[in-house]
Amino acid sequence: MEKEYIITIFSENKVGLLNQITIVFTYRDVNIESLTASESSIPGIYKYTVVVHTDPEKVEKLAKQIEKKIDVLKVFVFTPDELVLQEIALYKVARNKNIENLVRDQHVRILEVDNDYIVLEKTGHKKETQALFELLKPYGVYQFVRSGLVAVIKSKRELMTEFLKSNPDSMSI
Repeated sequence: MEKEYIITIFSENKVGLLNQITIVFTYRDVNIESLTASESSIPGIYKYTVVVHTDPEKVEKLAKQIEKKIDVLKVFVFTPDELVLQEIALYKVARNKNIENLVRDQHVRILEVDNDYIVLEKTGHKKETQALFELLKPYGVYQFVRSGLVAVIKSKRELMTEFLKSNPDSMSI
């Protein structure tokens, strides 16, 4: 049975690695729903957060295949309930004084105000950012963009730090 998984990949920052990783998903016929890449809290180590909908067996095979890549240090697989998840959405909407109440009610941040438009920011879960988009439609949405998911584990343990301490030769930086 398919469900949502969040795959966290820790690696060195090497040219072409993202391409190698996405090829693994293509080869296994798994669509990437969301992808973010950034520096991690550990100097020299980068973190990819990938959201997929697939079955448990396939996600484990994906993780093992990705971990075989030479510049990948470690791969972790999580379900949404094991993580704190957020995304950011930006909305460029027609300027309208009726939006003020909506902005207050939805805990939205105003980033820019122009004579013709307002740029708003909402951080939250996908359902929340999508719901705000639906509420803003009647006012005229010029642009809408949503980031990939960012996530941290709920556990107090820092898995990557623990992995590096127990495998000091795994990092060639």
